Amino acid sequence: MKKGLTLALALLMALSAFAGGSNESSGEVYFLNFKPEIAEVYTQEVAPAFEKATGIPLRVVTAASNQYEPTLRSEITKSEPPVIFQVNGPVGLQNWASYTAPLEDTEFYGMLSDKSMALTYEGHAVAIPYTVEGYGIIYNDAIMRKYFALPDKAVAISSAEEIKDFDTLKAVVEDMTKHKDELGIQGVFASTSMAPGNDWRWQTHLFNIPLWAEFRDKAGEGALATAAAASATDFDFTYADNFKALWDLYLDNSTTAKGLLGGKSTDDSMAEFALGQCAMVQNGNWAASQVLGIPGSVVKSEDIKFMPLYMGIEGEEGYGICIGTENYLCINKNADPAAQANAIAFLEWLFSSDEGKELVTNRLGFITPFNTFGEDEGPTDPLAKEVMRWMADSSVKSIPWVFSGIPSEQWKAEFGADLLSYINGSADWPSVAEHARSAWTAEAEIAGR
Repeated sequence: MKKGLTLALALLMALSAFAGGSNESSGEVYFLNFKPEIAEVYTQEVAPAFEKATGIPLRVVTAASNQYEPTLRSEITKSEPPVIFQVNGPVGLQNWASYTAPLEDTEFYGMLSDKSMALTYEGHAVAIPYTVEGYGIIYNDAIMRKYFALPDKAVAISSAEEIKDFDTLKAVVEDMTKHKDELGIQGVFASTSMAPGNDWRWQTHLFNIPLWAEFRDKAGEGALATAAAASATDFDFTYADNFKALWDLYLDNSTTAKGLLGGKSTDDSMAEFALGQCAMVQNGNWAASQVLGIPGSVVKSEDIKFMPLYMGIEGEEGYGICIGTENYLCINKNADPAAQANAIAFLEWLFSSDEGKELVTNRLGFITPFNTFGEDEGPTDPLAKEVMRWMADSSVKSIPWVFSGIPSEQWKAEFGADLLSYINGSADWPSVAEHARSAWTAEAEIAGR
């Protein structure tokens, strides 16, 4: 009944506002989407389904890869700003908290299984996580099985699941490179994409491992490490050499020569994986639809698996893939009131109606934190299943997303540029590591830590 009243109220407000004649007061929901990989699902499936069900217009605009913050900064000040926007964790919220509407009295907030997951501002719940995600090294198990069946392989193990540390991973990868012609691949790893806007997998996701390990050592496991990173004025980069070890493994066993990586995109690397040109690629569960949807993809759904990002950190065999979220939805309190009501109605519809949940599970591929989803309503794509498998594995601990504590987007941009300089031979590793330390201190000071 409450849900029905919410939708009815939203419709009445929208119709009333529509009579005023302006687009802004029409109650249209403008949603600025963060995820390019599911943009078409939102525009071609979700928006039409919601409008058909409720009569409320939904306009989804997707920011270009790695350009969400600049796009939001530009759009938020317009006369018809986004009504729904996203922040990427506590650090991201600091930039936009003054725009956020309180959500604790909405059914959308009430659906959150663990209320402590919401981000707060001035005592109000203002940012709600909508998906839990995981990332690591994605591998094609068909190619791995082909390698392990070789009579002259150089390792004693017999499956990818037996890889539990960096030394074993390195031995397997380097031996696979020697046998790449027999395996029918151009390289073990897909291109380490470094084209502008495409370095987020390295300067954020890969960097999460040494960042987590350092603050785990300093503050403790899980949320303690994340909180410590988010308030840290200094960063020692204790595990810089561990980062370099896996980074070099990617670069030295790639489908693409180092000098060409500055022009490679994430789409290029995912296409290489989908077309069977490589056996491994670092990415997250959001990439499953991309792999399976690429024309000519030869990878079978059941062969798409995850392994952790091993770097040679002591005790790493006791940890799994990186699992967390930087995906929080906010309502713009400065938007038209009718549009705000409709935006909340949309989110409640998406995550609680049968039609909405079907789209969330099978088309958007979210692993949601909401109590409206039963045990049999989880996502069906292979990498989402892998995330759930790793989460359920009691023999390992998940590595949290500590990268939300990076002091600024500027730090990420500088670290990414330094990684490219290292690839191109214009910077050595000690200078890259030292700049990461000094830039952290500078950016933390600017952020007021």
